[in-house]
Amino acid sequence: MAVTIRDVAKAAGVSASTVSRALSQPDIVDPCTRERVLKAADQLGYRPNRAARGLITGRTGNLGLIVPDLANPFFPMVIKGIQAQARDADYAVFLADSDEKPAIEIGLVRALAVQVDGIILCSPRMSDAELREAAGYAPVVLANRRSGLLPASLVDNAGGLREAVDHLVALGHRRIGFVAGPRSSWSSGERLRALRAAVDAVRVELVEIGNFAPQFEGGVAATDATLASDVTAVITYNDLMALGLIQTLASRGIEVPRRLSVIGIDDIPTSSMVHPSLTTLRIPKEQVGRVSVDLMVQLLGDPQAHSRPQRELPTRLIVRNTTTVPLH
Repeated sequence: MAVTIRDVAKAAGVSASTVSRALSQPDIVDPCTRERVLKAADQLGYRPNRAARGLITGRTGNLGLIVPDLANPFFPMVIKGIQAQARDADYAVFLADSDEKPAIEIGLVRALAVQVDGIILCSPRMSDAELREAAGYAPVVLANRRSGLLPASLVDNAGGLREAVDHLVALGHRRIGFVAGPRSSWSSGERLRALRAAVDAVRVELVEIGNFAPQFEGGVAATDATLASDVTAVITYNDLMALGLIQTLASRGIEVPRRLSVIGIDDIPTSSMVHPSLTTLRIPKEQVGRVSVDLMVQLLGDPQAHSRPQRELPTRLIVRNTTTVPLH
């Protein structure tokens, strides 16, 4: 039979109402009593009823998570980190896919806000104004996006892309391309700014190559523009685009890296499985997810706090087999 609150009360030598307060409002319970209740609950394996607890605390015990594209292999590891950390914090996660559409994102925020305590927006495509609107519906934490003072779990694009540029320059490349992602992607804009600074520091040329869908097909579509740019090396917005570009080049008899060096970003699992294996900038995807939940728990614990932390996680260049010295 399931352990009840009365069982815990009996084991701890207190009333059921004291157990309820110790679990839902621990600050108002004497520390020694609270410790006795928690120890009894742990020994008996008691798990409070989420719905009943919600009536007392006004909390649902749920978090919302919105991602732009579940088919993109970047996001499953972020989701895995979010779910693991949320589970440790005793939260369930409701997951939604916005299909890369900002209008759908804000609609999902409105729908989820009444069912969850807070919403994590992973790589949102919304504008800053729309993100401020979203934060009016529910507490919001951003993953892989910075916007104003909203709490955010970020990655060091600038440091990682400096490392990528330094690697290419050491090989002898002097004209480097960047195949950008969607115009609505904050990450794409951040990576472009980071690359501009990195090439300026070493006095090489950066060629900006369009805006393309952040998918395998986007890399396919970018092939002609990349070849026309006459670069000897290219960095793509993500690994999926790099893989699409490499396959299309191979189908035309153009060798990578002999004819063109290619670097992706993300280090999705496929990147090490293809031939040639992809040189890429590793993003700590699972850690991004875990930190997002930590920030949400902190936000929910002190919603009136004036400072909203934005934590930046390190990236690292993984050199494999798609970069080499240029032909010319």
